[in-house]
Amino acid sequence: MQLLLLELNEVNFEHVLDFVSRGEMPNLSRLIRAHGIVTTQSEQAYEELEPWIQWVTAHTGLPFKDHRVFRLDDIVDHDLGQIWEHLAQCGLRVGALSPMNAKNRIPNPAFFVPDPWTPTAVSASPLLERIHGAVRQAVSDNAEARLTASAAAWLAVGAARYASARNYAGYARMLARAANRPWVKSMILDLLLADIFVTETTRTQPHFASLFLNAAAHIQHHYMFNSAAYRGERRNPEWYIAPDLDPVADVYRLYDDIVGQLLRRFPAARLMIATGLHQDPHREVTFYWRLKDHADFLRRVGVPFERVDTRMSRDFLVECASDESAASAERLLRSVEHESGVPLFEVDNRGRDLFVMLTWSHDIDAAFVYAVGGRQVLGFRDDVVFVAIKNGEHNGVGYFIDTGVTAAAPGASFPLAELPAKVCEALGVEWHAPPRDARAGAGG
Repeated sequence: MQLLLLELNEVNFEHVLDFVSRGEMPNLSRLIRAHGIVTTQSEQAYEELEPWIQWVTAHTGLPFKDHRVFRLDDIVDHDLGQIWEHLAQCGLRVGALSPMNAKNRIPNPAFFVPDPWTPTAVSASPLLERIHGAVRQAVSDNAEARLTASAAAWLAVGAARYASARNYAGYARMLARAANRPWVKSMILDLLLADIFVTETTRTQPHFASLFLNAAAHIQHHYMFNSAAYRGERRNPEWYIAPDLDPVADVYRLYDDIVGQLLRRFPAARLMIATGLHQDPHREVTFYWRLKDHADFLRRVGVPFERVDTRMSRDFLVECASDESAASAERLLRSVEHESGVPLFEVDNRGRDLFVMLTWSHDIDAAFVYAVGGRQVLGFRDDVVFVAIKNGEHNGVGYFIDTGVTAAAPGASFPLAELPAKVCEALGVEWHAPPRDARAGAGG
């Protein structure tokens, strides 16, 4: 038996059902009618509702209070058992493509290509390693629409190797629109990941393989107010996006097509779909900003550091030479304030490493003044790039569909931490949750 897990990060199936009621999403509609939708539950505290927390729960069978993986890429500092190595230890062949915040701990997987943010080993062909590196660069610089020539070349090679002929027209349409519809780039990436997944799963025939897709989460965060399924009063300004465009519908249609392709290419496989979380409409006007050149900014404000790595959207990781240097860097970054006294950065000190978020959520104009260490500075607008207006916020309820179930009972629900056990049960092996992380007593 073969089991495929499709991880549609944060997709709101209440909105999917709205489109289904309009006669759209035929493949998802067919699955929902035949198998129903079950909800999942995760954390309650909002600061713990992050996909890089919930997907660790979904992969380890441990809630956050036990796994304590709080930041994106923190998984590499933990030795938590995950569903893939558990199945491998049971003698099953496994694969994973872009699993969020997952560590490659599998001796001989069919394939394991990590997400663009987590520094763990790639187990795949040299070509897929190159494509993964190109995706990392593209995702890292997405806010500035910057793509190196090398990354662009390897993505083109990847498309030439993996793109399904059936999807050529879809790629062409999206490429034609990408210049003035920035969300389309994330959809192109997800379609390429789906094509890679189909090819590698067909070639290697794993018993279990997972595919993580993130475009919908990104698009909902930025454009939910433009969706036909949104019933609230908030609207995005026309300078941000034209009112007649619906990026959420665009990505849902793409996912519906990907689901249809998986069902056709693997008719004998059991398919599970999980979202981890979903999103509710955001209730305030919140701007997202990102530093253009993180290292240059840190040098100019006097922050001591050895290396800086970008993460999602507003986040970045600062690596320092010592605990003392990190403490000094933390003090300086915490001293960076708007002239009103509001801090610009949130800092999480991990010893020698600082996880930093640019938290200023209002407009930044040419007259924006900030202070660092008591010194006033003008010109912050030149240091940042506008990312988005926040439209969606996290909700701990997720959704789950399983083609191995004839019809889910109305209102059925289970903790997200039970997902590995459900995978194991479907494959006929016993699940043993890994032990609680030794550092669970430490704060996040």
